[in-house]
Amino acid sequence: MSVPLVIIAAVARNRVIGRDNGLAWRLSSDLKHFKALTHGKPLLMGRKTFESIGRPLPGRQTIVITRDRSAQISGVVIAHDLEAGLSAAQAAARRMRASEVIIAGGGQIYAQCIGEAHRLHITEVDLAPDGDVLFPHIDPALWFEKLREKHSRSANDEAAFSFVTHERR
Repeated sequence: MSVPLVIIAAVARNRVIGRDNGLAWRLSSDLKHFKALTHGKPLLMGRKTFESIGRPLPGRQTIVITRDRSAQISGVVIAHDLEAGLSAAQAAARRMRASEVIIAGGGQIYAQCIGEAHRLHITEVDLAPDGDVLFPHIDPALWFEKLREKHSRSANDEAAFSFVTHERR
């Protein structure tokens, strides 16, 4: 039996999720939320997303998808296509006794996985920045909003935001 796939992303009003291989905003609250939701679980991400983070995150197993057959990253499982990455993430989830596999980006990985995901944890960022990576459209015919927590901008956050959980219909 496979462990559910869960997508986690911070998404601006215009669906932007990144710019120049990084985030287009600073939300300290979202980073804490990300840690709480992902700790103890396998994280599947593309190479560019991993490079933007810069290191494996403590308390999680990171699986990086890259086409580079010579890639070696200490503390990370390398997969050369999505199928291999998902298989490695499933194996890690079973080993870790994790309740879900976290899909952590970027845009291409989200687009390929949204059709298989069971849940979306979306931080809706109240900005519309320029960016070069977009999150896929969340089709309300396929997803329903289960939970929404609104947050005002704080001293450590560049914008107001909402934590939104969508479940597959």
